[in-house]
Amino acid sequence: MQDFARALADFVRDNQAWAAPIVLVLAFGESLAFVSLLVPAWGALVAIGALIGVSGISFWPVWLAGGLGAALGDWVSYWFGYRYKEHVAEMWPLSRYPEILPRGEAFVKKWGVPSIFIGRFFGPLRASVPLAAGIFEMSYWPFQIANFVSALVWSAALLLVGDVMGKLAEWLWRVA
Repeated sequence: MQDFARALADFVRDNQAWAAPIVLVLAFGESLAFVSLLVPAWGALVAIGALIGVSGISFWPVWLAGGLGAALGDWVSYWFGYRYKEHVAEMWPLSRYPEILPRGEAFVKKWGVPSIFIGRFFGPLRASVPLAAGIFEMSYWPFQIANFVSALVWSAALLLVGDVMGKLAEWLWRVA
């Protein structure tokens, strides 16, 4: 996975116009139920964030693309859970990881709407919480508000962590 993140960051460094579309697709996949379990993209998002300060890529379009991609991924996951309710647990890969959905359900029941915001920042919960919210019919508009706000905060956090790491590495390179 580290090689994938590095190759993608190299591509974005050489083709800066592709930064926002790539971040949108990565954030969508990272937030989409099923897909995020197979291809965690957060490392690539942090690596692209590291390029922001050192290569001149504009933060704002990349940030918005990341937030939009993450929100759309959760939106699709919510819809999928709402539409296919009881059949979701029987589908691959959840059928191979039966503990994920009950954890998401318990989390949604315990925390309610804030679970969408909190779950965004924790690995397997990121994709299972919106799915569980759909299955258990969390109210649509409160879900979407928490979804979009948390997606923008999550996108900013990953990109800024990468940006700070990139600036720190650049500074260390000059000092050493």
